[in-house]
This record gives sequence, structure tokens and C-alpha cells, in this order.
Amino acid sequence: MNEALLIWGIVLLVVAAFLLVLEVFIPSAGVIAVTSAVVAVAGIVCLFRYDATWGLIGSLAVLVVGPILGGFMLKIWPNTPIGRRLIGSPSEEDIAQAHETQKLEQAERLAMIGMEGQAVTDLRPVGMAKIGERRLDVLAESGWIKAGSAVRVTHADGSQIKVRQV
Repeated sequence: MNEALLIWGIVLLVVAAFLLVLEVFIPSAGVIAVTSAVVAVAGIVCLFRYDATWGLIGSLAVLVVGPILGGFMLKIWPNTPIGRRLIGSPSEEDIAQAHETQKLEQAERLAMIGMEGQAVTDLRPVGMAKIGERRLDVLAESGWIKAGSAVRVTHADGSQIKVRQV
């Protein structure tokens, strides 16, 4: 009969650890985590009823392994499908699409080099210019350019477009 308490205690502690891991993958608003804690306490009680040494070992295991396991689960949680959905992390398709969009925008900006347009606002040195059909924030390479002056795109890197007065 006593060995049954030892086996039950160990099995309940293993089930508690499994439930803690399961909480990461199944959103239950903490119900599974609370159940895990209750099962761990039941396992410790079984171990104490078998022998005080086993009860202390089980208590120490829960107090040391429990937080380590919980911290590890919190670390991997953002990488689970449910964690990504709850946090709002973009999917791989969204990341790939954003990367493609960024490449296209960069290609469009590089194609603007050499194009001419007109300063819509005074460029001191930053302002608006109309290049083709688009109004863009631009940076004057040298000093100040009055509104209405003709400008030419000389550099387009990232989100910055540099112009020079023609």
C-alpha cells in the first residue's frame, strides 16, 4: 500500500508538469495552470504520506523545477501558434509580403533618380515636392529651395529622397 502512495505521488507530479506545458498550447485562462498546481499539491501530499524525505524531495522539486519550467514555457509561448495569434505577431506570409512590398517601393524610389519635378513647399532643407504625379517629402541637398522651383532627384535611399535645384 505504501509503495502505491509513492507511485501516485510521482505520477501526479509528472502530470502536473505535463499540465503546465499544456497550458502554453491550449488557452484556458489559467484553468489548466491552476489544475496543475492542485495536482502538484496532491502529489506532494501523497509523497509526504509515504515518507517525509520523499515529501521534501517532491516539495523541493516543485519549488525548483516548477518556476524553471514555467519560465521556459513563457519563453517559448510567443513562438506557438496561439501565442503568435494573441500577441499579434505577423505570419510568415505577411512578413514575405511586406518584404516584397518594401523591395518594390525601393525599386520605385531608385527609378526616381534623375527625374525632375517641382518644389511644392519651401525646402528648408526638408519639404514637399511633386515628382511625376506623386507628392513626396524630400530633402534639399544644398541649402534652401523656394516653392515652385524645378528640382531633380539625385539620391533615393530608404525613405529619404534628396533633390537639387535645376
